[in-house]
Amino acid sequence: MQPTVPVTRSKKTRRLWPKRRLWRVLASLGLVVVLALVATSGTGYYLMQKSLPVVEGQLQLTGLSASVSVWRDEHGVPHIEAQNEHDLYLAQGFVTAQDRMFQMDLSRRQASGELSEVVGEKALSRDKFFRTFGLRRAAEASLSAYSPEARSALDWYAEGVNAYIQQAKANHALPFEFTILGYEPRDWQALDTLTIGKYMAFDLGGHWEQQVFNYSLAQTVSTEKALDLSPSYPVHAPTIIQAMKDNPLDLQSLFAEAVKPNPFNGSNNWVVSGSKTASGKPLLANDPHLSLNTPSIWYETNLKTPTMNVSGVIFAGIPGIILGHNDKIAWGVTNVGPDVQDLYIEKRNPANPNEFEYQGKWEPAQVIHEEIKIKGKSALAYNVTITRHGPIISEFAHDNHPDTALAMRWTALQPSTELEAVQRFAKATNWEEFKSALTYFQTPAQNFVFASPDGTIAYRANGLIPIRQKGDASAPVPGWTGEYEWQGYIPWDQLPTTVNPPAGFIATANNKVVSDSYPFHLSNVWAQPYREQRIHQVLSSGSKLTTDDMKKLQFDATNLQAQEFVPLLLQQREEPALRDIDRKALDLLSDWKFEDQVNLGAPLVFNLWESELPNVLFKPDVSDEMFDLFEDKANTVDQLLRHAAQGSPGPWVQEKGGLSVVVRTALQKAVDRAVEVQGNDPSKWRWGDYHMIPFHHPLASVKPLNLLFDPAKTELPGSKTTVEAAGWNTKTGEVDHGAAWRTVVDLADLNQTFNVVGPGQSGNRLSPWYDDQIVDWTTGGYHITSTDPKQYNQNGHHLTLTP
Repeated sequence: MQPTVPVTRSKKTRRLWPKRRLWRVLASLGLVVVLALVATSGTGYYLMQKSLPVVEGQLQLTGLSASVSVWRDEHGVPHIEAQNEHDLYLAQGFVTAQDRMFQMDLSRRQASGELSEVVGEKALSRDKFFRTFGLRRAAEASLSAYSPEARSALDWYAEGVNAYIQQAKANHALPFEFTILGYEPRDWQALDTLTIGKYMAFDLGGHWEQQVFNYSLAQTVSTEKALDLSPSYPVHAPTIIQAMKDNPLDLQSLFAEAVKPNPFNGSNNWVVSGSKTASGKPLLANDPHLSLNTPSIWYETNLKTPTMNVSGVIFAGIPGIILGHNDKIAWGVTNVGPDVQDLYIEKRNPANPNEFEYQGKWEPAQVIHEEIKIKGKSALAYNVTITRHGPIISEFAHDNHPDTALAMRWTALQPSTELEAVQRFAKATNWEEFKSALTYFQTPAQNFVFASPDGTIAYRANGLIPIRQKGDASAPVPGWTGEYEWQGYIPWDQLPTTVNPPAGFIATANNKVVSDSYPFHLSNVWAQPYREQRIHQVLSSGSKLTTDDMKKLQFDATNLQAQEFVPLLLQQREEPALRDIDRKALDLLSDWKFEDQVNLGAPLVFNLWESELPNVLFKPDVSDEMFDLFEDKANTVDQLLRHAAQGSPGPWVQEKGGLSVVVRTALQKAVDRAVEVQGNDPSKWRWGDYHMIPFHHPLASVKPLNLLFDPAKTELPGSKTTVEAAGWNTKTGEVDHGAAWRTVVDLADLNQTFNVVGPGQSGNRLSPWYDDQIVDWTTGGYHITSTDPKQYNQNGHHLTLTP
């Protein structure tokens, strides 16, 4: 399929603002970098300018059955109007590729284990990891599970992406990043879309890391200390720990290079009944927490046909809208975080490394022969071994243990149909229809909240969650006995569900969502409760709530963790071992209102103290490699402190000298760190000078490309435990995790919603929409996205796609 070359681009689009924007970029660079870029700046500017998307005029695209209108509003949000779904999804693929083609290609390569082909040997370990996990194999197995209608939408979307690729190649107008790396993207396939979907299941986790940590811990510390870090272990935990001791694997070095999802990946969402709102209709708010990069992980879009009008966000590379609203309903998600991954210790046949014991017999494993292409080198032959439980994940790092191996069973490695559900969300008109669509959403399990103008608010924890014959996913289990197999999944009609509760609102923040009386096991690992507690505080005390109240709550920086633990710190004020600067730091905390605001020094002291506590408590007993796999570290530290403060210190606290010594040692380390980064005058310390968001571009690790592609760093309030979630790198202070998208919906008017996407819509450095939303995103601002043509076509750019 060969689309014709564009007829025209307007001068406004092609000539005026790109040049001004380039010189603003160059003016922001250091002199040395400018001189280094001078030789190539002409070519670089030409290529970046040439790759800007056509946003006005007309383009002919082979495959369309009728004309499609694409209006981009003042923030670059495309409103795609088509006469049928074929043209709609073809156009969505084309338009998304215009803004995000490099991101899309990188996403499918990462999930498929194909990065080495374009970036070289440095990505080989990552490629081995994802080849072993087999996200692309799982996506391929899922293709046949889709209905003809949903499969068609995947194919139509791929047609649109390929129309863009062919046009960009013909016009030498691919994004500049492809030129830097020296390759061109191959054609898009439906399989690429599903593979990206499987990667999101990986990114939202299933707690294999915590199981590996528990396994390693059992090899290195006493049973008493192992249990002290796992208060949720059942009564038979010592037996499981002994099984781990009896079947050792060297996991510390093995998983040093494993790809580990951010343990704070999650979200906030809530719905409020019309009985508590000013409009008399429900309010819905959602802010998913994932990595924060340039471009955003989210792409905001409005899709329209004569029978459908849906608006919200989607991952670049996937058709439809996964989070948002249509003319009748609105919905949002957070991560349930259930235990959907089990690690099995497999006994290998010493005479045949591809056979593993099961109930007294040797079973042959499946061996998949992979070939990993490496830029500048010969391709690498790589084998993946799959037992009855799943892939041997201990082999990606060349584990050659003769007797045992570690296999993983995971719901996402089975065929699943999440994008079928996405297509059905768009057409649902009430709770029953939306709930029916959820039957197709299997992995990752998500907390869905729902609202409709008829007053209904609802919640459901939805997805495949295993029922285990024995064990609770707290640690790797023997795979050869048959005792620890799955016995199916929690029945769909028994998944946690709430409709129109008496409290008048429903909120989730990756917290524990069921009581101890719930008959099925969900998870051993939950987020710290502080975000949900703060949301509950505000919503339970509020009446006549408005969208402004919801926006304010999404950006709320109240730190309830600090409120709980600062008294422990202040008890240290009279300790003779404290230095003068330590007391000055405590003075900042004594007057603090427990808000992580950028202009205060107290948040710097508390958050650095909180980050030092695990180091004080667990090192050197826990190695650096295993430290990164300690997924439940934050909750565990909180619990150790609580127990100690209540007079029941565990062995970890006792061995470090008791609670007072632990608190004081971490404080002094935090103060030393604060002095290192902001000087020795605590009165001048500012959280915002440390806690800054860089929105790194994928090529930013190659200096000086960071100065070209990264937006300027911006200070940000909040922290890991505030509703305004802003996780940060403890070594640099850089914010790397949070709500890349925030939305607030008043069901009284579904024609407009309040949204913000950080840093912006476009992946092209010269686009006015590359980082134009950073100010709003970092200060609690929003833009209005309207689905009313009278609104978005007033000041928008209009592109017509014709057959």
